[in-house]
Amino acid sequence: MDVRVGDVLEMKKAHPCGSKTWKVMRIGMDFRMICTGCGHELMIPRGKIEKNIRKILRDGAPV
Repeated sequence: MDVRVGDVLEMKKAHPCGSKTWKVMRIGMDFRMICTGCGHELMIPRGKIEKNIRKILRDGAPV
């Protein structure tokens, strides 16, 4: 998948705060992301993220 730092990912499942969108801060074997709803920051393995992405938003437009 072509995911870049700064992209906003819309996931299949919502975060407990209700937001489904996450901003990508770092890419490697793990993704470091920040929830756009509450600001919670976490690192998740690449395989788990790529499986759960519904949409990639780059500069406010879907890719």
